[in-house]
Amino acid sequence: MKKVLLLRKGFKILVECGKKVSTHLGIIDTKKAKVGQKIKTHLGNEFFVVEPNLRDMMEKLKRGAQVILPKDMATIIAYTGLRPNWKVLDAGSGSAFSSIFLANFLEKGKVITCENDERFYRIALENIKFVGMKNIVLKKCDVKNIKEKNFNLILLDMENSDRVIEEMDKKLLIGGYIVVYSPTIDHMIKNLKSLKKTEKYEVQILENIIREWQYEKTLRPKTKGLMHTGFLIIARKVSE
Repeated sequence: MKKVLLLRKGFKILVECGKKVSTHLGIIDTKKAKVGQKIKTHLGNEFFVVEPNLRDMMEKLKRGAQVILPKDMATIIAYTGLRPNWKVLDAGSGSAFSSIFLANFLEKGKVITCENDERFYRIALENIKFVGMKNIVLKKCDVKNIKEKNFNLILLDMENSDRVIEEMDKKLLIGGYIVVYSPTIDHMIKNLKSLKKTEKYEVQILENIIREWQYEKTLRPKTKGLMHTGFLIIARKVSE
C-alpha cells in the first residue's frame, strides 16, 4: 500500500494511505490524503501531505546487525561514481540498509544481496518489503555461493571479508570497485593484505567524520556527535 509523509514543524509521521492514525494532535483519516495537499486531524491541526524520501523510509526500518550509516554510504556512492545501470553485490545483507540505500540510486540497475544468518535474513526481507523496492534480490546464502558475475560494485560488510576477496575479484568487471567496510584497524589491515595479493587494484582508505553544529541560543559545534564509525577501503580493479 502507498505510503505518504504527514509533515508539520516539529512533527512528522509516515502512514499508509487509507488508514486512520491516532496522534497527540488528533486522529487523522488518510483516505483522502493526496500528495501536495493539506490534511486536518479531528482537532483541526493541519499537516502537509508529501512523498516520503529515502531518509523518511529508512528511519522506520528494523535493525538487526550493525548498519553502515548514511554518511559512509554517501561516501561510497561519491567515490565509486555509482551509475544508474550498475549491477551491485552487497554482502552481507544485515538489515538491508546498504542494499536499500544503493538500490535507491539504481534506476536501471539492481542489487543482489546475500545473508547467511536466518534472523538477519528475515529482518532484511521485511525491510525490503516495507520500502517496496523491486530492484533488490535477497538471497539466503553465503557470498561464496553467489553464481552471478560481472558486477560493477561489490560491497563487503562482513566478518572475515578478507577470506572472500580473491573469489570476489573473479566476479568484478575491470573498472569496477570492491568496497570493504572495516570497523577496526585490525580488520582493515587483513583486507588490505588480501587486496595486495591480487596486484590488480588502486586503493583508497577513507574515514568520514561529521561534526554537527547547534544554532539555537549560540552557534558552536554540538558537544556530542557521530565521529568514527568505520574505515572504508575503496579499491578499483585496473587490470586482469
